[in-house]
Amino acid sequence: MTRPSKMYKVLRPDGSCAHGGKGNWHLPSGRRPGRWLPAIASPVLCTRGYHLVPAMHILQWLQAGYVVWEAEGRGARTSSGDKVAYGQARLLRRVGSMDERALRLFAADCAERILPIFERDCPADDRPRRAIEAARGYCAGTVTREQMAAAGDAAWDAARAAAWVARDAARAAARAAARAARDAAWVARDAARAAAGAAAWDAAGAAAWDAAGAWQARRLLRYLGAEE
Repeated sequence: MTRPSKMYKVLRPDGSCAHGGKGNWHLPSGRRPGRWLPAIASPVLCTRGYHLVPAMHILQWLQAGYVVWEAEGRGARTSSGDKVAYGQARLLRRVGSMDERALRLFAADCAERILPIFERDCPADDRPRRAIEAARGYCAGTVTREQMAAAGDAAWDAARAAAWVARDAARAAARAAARAARDAAWVARDAARAAAGAAAWDAAGAAAWDAAGAWQARRLLRYLGAEE
């Protein structure tokens, strides 16, 4: 029998909704899960119901300071692939939260993982690598925000230059890899999306996108203090 995938809920620290909806979720106490929320008939995505997400889609809802909870749903449900609306749901346990520093380090990890795609097609251009190093240096306190932003700008210039790489697939993958490095220095959350896109373009398939997303989910959960 296949074990059901874990589901998660992103909330504000006090248990209140962070992305629409009203009221607070009941928080777990010790090893005891939170109480089930009142049943809602015929849940509809983005309209009514208790919305949970699989690990691969936590990031699109996560912001610095928000708390991730492992959760479960029951009763009527409807799904779009990246989220599920349940008729009832409850929180099982606290997974963790991330500050801006942790999110940026996670973004640097994502960008660094697919950096070889860019360097394979643009071996003489080290601007994306320097942007990743600047992001890590900023987190360590050895690089200023201005220096990090300048490195991000340079990586963006590298991404635009990668558009002239001869092969279309290589061009798209190399450009996305440079964008991931740029985003590690600019907007941390975007780097993971660019990294997944680079991996998918490089391998030319949905399976590569899923594999990249699965790796990112495992990495994110480690930063949150949990394992998928």
